[in-house]
Amino acid sequence: MANVEHTRPGRVLGPGAGSTAQVRLGMVRVGLWLIAAVLVVRQVVAVQLQPPGERLTDLETWIGPEGVLHVNGSLYDADQFTGTPFAGLVLKPLSASAENALGLAWTFGTLLLVVLLGTVAARALPHPVSRRTSLLAAPVAICLLMLSLPVRNALYLGQTSIIPVLLVLLGCFTVRGQRAGGLLIGTAAALQPAVLLFTVLLWCTKRRRAAVSTGATFAACTALAWAAMPRDSWTYWVHHLAGVGLGASPDSLGNQSLHGALLRLGCTGPLEVALFLTLGALVVCLALPRAVRYARDGQLLLAVAVTGCVAVAVSPTTWQHQLLWVLLALTGRVGRRTADRYLWPVAVVLVMTLPAHMLLPNKSFLFPLRDNAVLIAALAAACAVPFLSRTSPYFQTPVPTEYAPAVRSRWRHVPLLPFWRRVVTRPNLLLELLLIRVCYSCYDYVREAARGGRAAAERHGLWVHSAERALGIDIEHWANHTVVGVPWARGFFDFYYESFHFGVPLTVLGVLYVRRPVDFRWARTSLGLATLLALLGFWLFPLAPPRLMPTLGFVDTVHGVQDFSKPDYGVLTAVTNQYAAMPSLHFGWALWCGIMIAIMAPRWWMKALGALHPLFTVCSIVVTGNHWVLDAVGGALVVGTGFGLTYLLSGPRSTHPVEGAAGRARGAGGVLAAAGVGGATEAAGTSDTVRGPATRPAGAPVPEGPATAVQAAPAPAPEAVGEPAANPPAPPARAAPAEGSVTSARTPSAPEPRSSPPR
Repeated sequence: MANVEHTRPGRVLGPGAGSTAQVRLGMVRVGLWLIAAVLVVRQVVAVQLQPPGERLTDLETWIGPEGVLHVNGSLYDADQFTGTPFAGLVLKPLSASAENALGLAWTFGTLLLVVLLGTVAARALPHPVSRRTSLLAAPVAICLLMLSLPVRNALYLGQTSIIPVLLVLLGCFTVRGQRAGGLLIGTAAALQPAVLLFTVLLWCTKRRRAAVSTGATFAACTALAWAAMPRDSWTYWVHHLAGVGLGASPDSLGNQSLHGALLRLGCTGPLEVALFLTLGALVVCLALPRAVRYARDGQLLLAVAVTGCVAVAVSPTTWQHQLLWVLLALTGRVGRRTADRYLWPVAVVLVMTLPAHMLLPNKSFLFPLRDNAVLIAALAAACAVPFLSRTSPYFQTPVPTEYAPAVRSRWRHVPLLPFWRRVVTRPNLLLELLLIRVCYSCYDYVREAARGGRAAAERHGLWVHSAERALGIDIEHWANHTVVGVPWARGFFDFYYESFHFGVPLTVLGVLYVRRPVDFRWARTSLGLATLLALLGFWLFPLAPPRLMPTLGFVDTVHGVQDFSKPDYGVLTAVTNQYAAMPSLHFGWALWCGIMIAIMAPRWWMKALGALHPLFTVCSIVVTGNHWVLDAVGGALVVGTGFGLTYLLSGPRSTHPVEGAAGRARGAGGVLAAAGVGGATEAAGTSDTVRGPATRPAGAPVPEGPATAVQAAPAPAPEAVGEPAANPPAPPARAAPAEGSVTSARTPSAPEPRSSPPR
C-alpha cells in the first residue's frame, strides 16, 4: 500500500490560512464526489434506457434465455463467446438467473467494481503523496474511469473485462502475503491469458513466491476448466490458439492490438504472423525491463500499467473494453517543466475518453494514426515515454512556471479570477495543437447539433431582412447581383471567402506563439470565448443566409444554384449546419485577426494590412450571399464580448516586454529568476511585481547542487493554497520566503541580473 505524506496547512501559512485552505480543499473534495455520483447515475440511466435487445448484448448472448451457456455443444461453435473456458465455467451458474443478471444487478455490480478499482489505484500512488493529492485522487480516478471508453463499453455490452484489472491491483497493493496476491493475479490470468506477463514482473522484482503462486493458480484454473469442459478447452487453446479469431473480425477497429493493426494495414498470411511475432517480442523486450525498473524505483502502479500496456499490444485480440491498462499509465510523470507535466495526462485522457475522429482530422493519410490511436498510446507508455524516476530532482519539483508582472486594473474586483496569471514561457506546442483540434471538433459537433430546422431558419431570415430594410442597410441583394456581373470580382471574393477563414487566424496564433507567448495565451482565450458565445447564437437563433432564402432572388456564387424544391437544398446541408449564420464567425474571426495585428504589429504598414482583412471578409460574406450585414454585427459583438470576458476574468493584458528578458536569461543557461523579473519590473516603473519566491540574501552561502542551476529558497508547500508544487530540482538551502510568495523559481547558473535601486 502506498504511503501518504500529510502536511498541516496551518504550519505553512498560519492558523487562519490553514483553516481556509482546509475548507477550500474540503469543498473541492465534496464537489468531485458529487460529480462522480452524477456520472454513476448517468451510466445507469444510459444503460437502462436502451431497448432490451440493445443493452448488455454480449452478456445476453452468453447467459440469456438463448445464450451459448444454455445450449448443448461447444461454447465456441457460433464464435459469440470470446472468453476462456474458465470464464465460461464461472459464468455458467449465472445462466439460471439470467433475468436478474441482465438487469440492474449486473450494472450496479459493475459500477461497484469500477469504484473499487478507482479507490485502489488512487491509494497505490507512489510515495511521497501530498495531503491534497491523497484526498482528491480517489474521486478524480473514479470520474476518469466512468468517462473512459473501456468502462462505458463494458457497461453497454455487459463485459467482464474490469475484473482482471481489479484482481491484479488487489494482488499487488491490497492483500497481504505474496501467495495471496499471486492467487488473485493467477485468477485474472485464467480470465485473460495475457495477464501472465505479470509473472515476469513479479519474478524480476523479487516477489518470486507471488510469481510461482500466479503460475500455479493459472494452471489449476485452466486444468479445472479442462476437466469440466474438455471439448471447449481443446477448441479454445489448441484449435483457436488461445482464442485467436474468436468474436468479431480481428481487423476491425475495435481490436487495438499489433495483430489487428497489421491486418488493417493490409498484411495477411505468413508475413503478418511473422511481423506480429517479431514486433511482439520486441515490445516485450523493450517494455518489461522498463516496468521492472519502475517497480524497483518505488512506482509499482506505473510498472503495473506498463506491463498491462504490453499485454494490450501483444495479445492477438484486445477489444475496447480491455484497454483500462492505458488509463493507469497516467500515474507516470513526464517532463522537467511544470508546463510540460500536463501533456501526457491530457493526451491519455483524450485518447481514452473521446472517439478517434475527434483527435485527428478526417484525412486519408492520417487514417493509420486515427484507427490505432489507443494502440499507439499503449506502445508509447510501454516503450517510449520517458517517465521520471523518483530519484530525479524534477520528480517532485519541476522547473516552476514563470509569470509576467500583474497589471493594475481600473476596477476594484478585476480580475475576477486572480489566480489566473500571465505565463511568460511558451505553452507546450503538442498540447496546444491537441487541444485546438479537440476544441474545434467539439465546436463542429455543437454547431451540427444546433440545427433549428428550415422553417424556423427562414422565418428568422425574414425577420433580419425586415430589420435591415427598416434600418436602411439591406444592401445584400444589390451587392450580390453587382458582383455576379463582374467575373473577376466574383472569382476574387469567392476565393477569399473559401481560403482565408482558417489560414489567417492560425497564422496569427502561430506568430504570437513564437514571438509573443504572453500575448498568445491572452489572444487564444479571447478567441475561444468568442467562439463559445457564437455557438450559443447558433443554438438559440438558427438563421438562413441570403443564398438559402427561396423568395429573395440571391445568387449563391460559391456553391452554385440551389434546388429549393428539396427539403435539404443546401449543397453542404448534410455535412455542416447551413443555418449557423448569426453571428458570423467568418467576420468575427477576421475582426479578431485585425485587432491582434493592429495591437501587436511593429510597423504601420503591417497594421494597415491587418485592417484590410476584416474589410475584405465582410465584403466577401455579403456579396457571395452567405451572410446578412447584421450577421457581421453579431460577429463583432461576440468578439468584443470575448475580449471583455478575458479582461474581467484575468485582468488587463500585460504590456511589459518580459518575454525578451526571459529568453535572454534562459539562453544564458538557466531559468529566469524571480528576482530578475522583479528588478526589471521596478526599472520599468511598474508598481506590481512578479509573485515569486524570495531571492538569496546578500552574502548567504550558495547551496550545493548541480552545476546547471543555483537554487533559490523554496516557497511554502503550495498544496495549502491549491496550487501545484514548484520547488527547485535539487535539495535546496532553507531560507525564509519573501512576503507574498506562492511559487518558487530557480536562479540561473549565469550571473544574476542586477536589480534596480529602491525607489
